[in-house]
Amino acid sequence: MSEENPVATVAGGGLLDRRLFLKKGLVFSALALSTENALAVVNNAPRPPWTAKPGQPFSNYGQPSQYERKTIRWTMGNAMAAGNGVSCTPLQDLEGIITPSGLHFERHHNGVPEIDPAQHQLLIHGLVEQALTFNMADLQRYPMTSVLCFIECGGNSNAGWQSKPVETQVGYFHGMASCSEWTGIPLRILLAEARVKSSANWLIAEGADASLMNVSLPLDKALDDCILALYQNGERIRPENGYPLRLIAPGWEGVVNVKWLRRLHLTDQPVMARNETAKYTELLPSGKARQFSFVMEAKSLITQPSFGHKLNAKGIYQISGLAWSGRGKIIRVEVSADGGKTWAQAQLQEPVLSKCFTRFRIPWHWTGKPAVLKSRAIDETGYVQPERAELLEKQGAHGYFHYNAIVSWEVTANGSIHHVYA
Repeated sequence: MSEENPVATVAGGGLLDRRLFLKKGLVFSALALSTENALAVVNNAPRPPWTAKPGQPFSNYGQPSQYERKTIRWTMGNAMAAGNGVSCTPLQDLEGIITPSGLHFERHHNGVPEIDPAQHQLLIHGLVEQALTFNMADLQRYPMTSVLCFIECGGNSNAGWQSKPVETQVGYFHGMASCSEWTGIPLRILLAEARVKSSANWLIAEGADASLMNVSLPLDKALDDCILALYQNGERIRPENGYPLRLIAPGWEGVVNVKWLRRLHLTDQPVMARNETAKYTELLPSGKARQFSFVMEAKSLITQPSFGHKLNAKGIYQISGLAWSGRGKIIRVEVSADGGKTWAQAQLQEPVLSKCFTRFRIPWHWTGKPAVLKSRAIDETGYVQPERAELLEKQGAHGYFHYNAIVSWEVTANGSIHHVYA
């Protein structure tokens, strides 16, 4: 396989067939050695110091390697209120689809409460035949289910509304999105036990943090796929992610996935709280305001390579990224290396699940010339991730929430990568 003609391209800019990595006989190593020469290298190399002494003893809870300490959440606090702010998932440093619990993004309005699970209770009341209270031991008796799904803050990627592209790592721009396995009780089971009245149309969820965070969601969603989660990625939910109890509403904006859940109030109308009036409501170009835009639309972004990475030599690279949709499964991700003139279909990593991160990959032959990398997601409803100009035309140039436009990375002739609008 020569550098001049590694394999036939399937789109402009050097994009290769997505199945290239499955072909036999391909050599991607920087230096290929014969068996004899490889043994010589091993035998002549000095013995690494860690092979000459016993390693560390057992630990009660595993920690990342000291050499991976750079893979951390990036925090953005509020100078006026230390407990109000966000921390972002370092998407550019991760692989696969599962976000480690300790790297799941955070959004807090008044700090992380220290809740004693022995004293915490959940109340279900309002338009029900029978008000119910549960302690955490009560909930452990109920049948549980697990769901792998993403949670994305409605304000994720909002720097994209700015007139000039932001130059920062992908996780600091788009990192208010994470994906976990959540395990808990289907909410419909407890609502059936409370016997919801026919006049109820909405459910108001309230948290036990110091801001008493509360939001409304339609009863239909609560009865569909919401769960009361006790576990995240196999262990009890961590405090910053909602311990000891969190509402999970798959595919819907993060604000309705209420953490530290303490109360579910059945009503005939929404509560019109701050986070569904002053926030999460946007003025459209028509002059009308958009409210209760719960679903997170299809979105994708290339995480490797992206801003902060550098291509050091010509040749074949793997383009890798994430796609997701609040409406269901991702059925296709297309990648462009020529700024959107031509597109090639990426390989989707199995399993491809509904309302869950989907990892995509495609090989790319970089010739050392400037290029613009883009990805676009298509979900099972047929929705296609829009170009930025298309999104601005629909929602206006002064938005803040639900930014899901195609992201473009410019690769320069020296291999550096920058965020551009293209």
